[in-house]
Amino acid sequence: MSDQINTRRRRLLGTAVAGLSLMELGLSGLANAQSNSTKAGASAASFDTVKQINAGTLSMGYAEAGPQNGPVVILLHGWPYDIHAFAEVTPLLAAAGYRVIVPYLRGYGTTQFLSADTPRNGQQAVVAVDIIALMDALKIDKAIFGGFDWGARTVNIIAALWPERCKAMVSVSGYLIGSQEANRTPLPPKAELAWWYQFYFATERGAAGYDANRHDFNKLIWHTASPKWNFDDATYERSAQSFSNPDHVAVVIHNYRWRLGLVKGEPQYDDLEKRLAAAPTIAVPTITMEGDANGAPHPDPAAYAKKFTGKYAHRNIGGGVGHNLPQEAPKAFADAVIDVARF
Repeated sequence: MSDQINTRRRRLLGTAVAGLSLMELGLSGLANAQSNSTKAGASAASFDTVKQINAGTLSMGYAEAGPQNGPVVILLHGWPYDIHAFAEVTPLLAAAGYRVIVPYLRGYGTTQFLSADTPRNGQQAVVAVDIIALMDALKIDKAIFGGFDWGARTVNIIAALWPERCKAMVSVSGYLIGSQEANRTPLPPKAELAWWYQFYFATERGAAGYDANRHDFNKLIWHTASPKWNFDDATYERSAQSFSNPDHVAVVIHNYRWRLGLVKGEPQYDDLEKRLAAAPTIAVPTITMEGDANGAPHPDPAAYAKKFTGKYAHRNIGGGVGHNLPQEAPKAFADAVIDVARF
């Protein structure tokens, strides 16, 4: 099943207007947070209050909107983005009656490790474990998930390994579960070129370079991954604040080195990675999405359609939409979340 949707890209209206939209909808109070909230400030006005809660090995920062008794939607960003990828999606879903939770992944924003001794691990399984821990901390049994990039991989993993926690899923670029063994196979030269940053990160020069230049580096990725998205400086700077997290570089570098088998993960996740390496199918209701101008490496929809064995639809989003689909085409993404919940 395929729906062709032509969506005109929309730029964010500005931090003040975006912030006002969520304030009118009402961000949740502090009562359910385990520790104190922090004001995000002007650079993150779309989510005026960022809450903190201890979950697993992390103190996780997250934004929340919508009615407390509404069906839960958890939205997950990727690299190099942050919660503001969902700044326009969130009020649309909140207005439709959903309780929307948008966490900073490990290494981003206000999410911090509780112990200095915890490895700054970025392997695929651990990010999903973080989100399950967040659900447990917030006493959420089941949620609808949406994500792109790292976030899409994470929602894929949750749907595959913990289907009882996932009511339905929206995944940009489809099925992204991988394995170190699968990544050993070389790609055609053009495809390898698209992964240039992964090879850069494999070197100590690359790690040092990313640390020193993360602001400009990530802005370059935004441009190359979404070549037709004319975002302004204010939009980028709002998200760039999250890259100042003290663990950001370590988590990102470990993530990409782990994919190539250059570093190990933590032993307690070996069984999960073994299950993921078998490329499990996903049975929960799913909508996959792809923009027509995605400049980042991504699979062809035909290559992964059979991985979804439940109710399934794919949507191609036109109009010059790139890798950051939720921020570039927020209504199309919000509509997909609402629709998949009805499957």
